Amino acid sequence: MTILVHDNAFSPFSGDANGVADTAVYKTLLESTQAIPWRIDWATMQFTYIGPQIEKLLGWSQDSWVTVQDWATRIHEDDRERVVNFCVSQSQAGIDHEADYRALTASGGTVWIRDVVHVVRKPDGSVDSLIGFMFDISERKRTEERVLELQKKLEILSYTDSLTGIANRRSFDTRLENEWKNARRSEQPLSLLVIDVDYFKQYNDFYGHTEGDACLVQIAQALHGLAKRPRDLAARLGGEEFALLLPETDAEGAQRSAQLCADAIATLRLPHERSEVSSIITVSLGVGTITVGGEGRPQEFVEAVDHLLYAAKRNGRNRFEWARMQQTGFASISINGNPPPERQAAAPPPRRKKM
Repeated sequence: MTILVHDNAFSPFSGDANGVADTAVYKTLLESTQAIPWRIDWATMQFTYIGPQIEKLLGWSQDSWVTVQDWATRIHEDDRERVVNFCVSQSQAGIDHEADYRALTASGGTVWIRDVVHVVRKPDGSVDSLIGFMFDISERKRTEERVLELQKKLEILSYTDSLTGIANRRSFDTRLENEWKNARRSEQPLSLLVIDVDYFKQYNDFYGHTEGDACLVQIAQALHGLAKRPRDLAARLGGEEFALLLPETDAEGAQRSAQLCADAIATLRLPHERSEVSSIITVSLGVGTITVGGEGRPQEFVEAVDHLLYAAKRNGRNRFEWARMQQTGFASISINGNPPPERQAAAPPPRRKKM
């Protein structure tokens, strides 16, 4: 924002009648604008002028603005030190500047102000006075706050699964990366549960996609309820596959959590007439615990746990397969001392006999 101001603006004028008339016109124009003009004498630190608009904006009468102390004390306490220090240092250096701050009103409210300051120098280069304009930028600040709030909401939505309301794959990957680094640094175990709903395609085909979505929402909320610590994370990885990330959780804790997951979902008692293992919705789980070493990638950990999930499905579903994992140097993750097996498709369900 550029404001053009004469160095003798707002100064007492002496001269002929035409000069007095010109000054009166100039003063009238200044006082009819939304911007509030002011002038401070540097030697006395006193206001020599402030526009009458100040009373309408802030409620403080024009004649109550006597010294810079009046200006400073009418700045919100959270902004005061920052703004005063900045303006004083810039003025002492002879640098024109701007400052945004919340000004206190006489009624106890606040108004966002932008102060645009021009430093007037004497012929010897020393500071003579400060002149400037105050602008009400409250509406602009409200707009900025709304934009920031919208950005925060969009950020949250970008990390949230739109169907279930829990963390999505993007959120899971981000958190896993961070917890992987934490686990390497702290040498604490990191556990991961990958959870798949048994025979969910058959559930969808029989009950319909609306009921299928409702089923996933209930499962997601049940898993979310098991992420009790601040760093625990329940996430939907996609389709009917979920994950529970458990930092600083050892092998025994991971197995207990797996059983709690299975129990929590069984407690929902969601009917599943097309399941080959139960009359209600059940899940299969891969459960892994690792002590991170070397420079391995967290995605390798996910893949290793995913292999355990598919082992659980091959071995009959409605169960979990667990392993303790290691990683040293640049070696791939090993499961109980052995490399992870190649993933194989789960065995198809046996055909039902016709009644």
